[in-house]
Amino acid sequence: MSYQKLSRNQIAERVAQDIPDGAYVNLGIGLPTKIASYLPSDKDVFLHSENGLLAFGPPPEKGQEDPELINAGKEYVTMLEGGAFFHHGDSFAMMRGGHLDIAVLGAFQVAANGDLANWHTGAPDAIPAVGGAMDLAVGAKKVFITTDHMTKQGEPKIVAELSYPATGLKCVDRIYTDLCVIDVTAEGLKVVEKVDGLSFAELQAMTGALLVDAT
Repeated sequence: MSYQKLSRNQIAERVAQDIPDGAYVNLGIGLPTKIASYLPSDKDVFLHSENGLLAFGPPPEKGQEDPELINAGKEYVTMLEGGAFFHHGDSFAMMRGGHLDIAVLGAFQVAANGDLANWHTGAPDAIPAVGGAMDLAVGAKKVFITTDHMTKQGEPKIVAELSYPATGLKCVDRIYTDLCVIDVTAEGLKVVEKVDGLSFAELQAMTGALLVDAT
């Protein structure tokens, strides 16, 4: 069977569909920041950035960039009406205090039980970059992961157990990859969507943990 992987923009667009009206959401560095461009205008979603922004919007038009309006990934953003700026410490208090409905993060690995590794591969020459990932992983009410299904070397990123240092334990609720959407549940990793043309058997072969077909 033939299938087409989702692009990074398509993954971001798919996640945006699942963010409810009125949600307070942190978008992690990298792919998650693209979600800001796909949130529908008829929803009030309050985007949070750990460097001290709340209620920011999509990237500005070319030539309209403001060097004082950047997210945690040092990307230009816009501010929505009613948006706020605050101290870095207050931002982390929001993250740690359970005030965020959803955190969308990237991942090196996600384990079958929802353990997350996204800050360090453990390699001697790797540069660890935890940022606020640990605070978000345990502080947000829900954690969504956006990632390629496999590494560039062809290794699965969804695994039975982490082999990389953990960011958070049993914290992941839903995984969005370039091949599928998976819910992390007490009954296992439930595949709720997969790209057209991809069989469940093919998806399972590219995954390092047992999947449950819920499509």
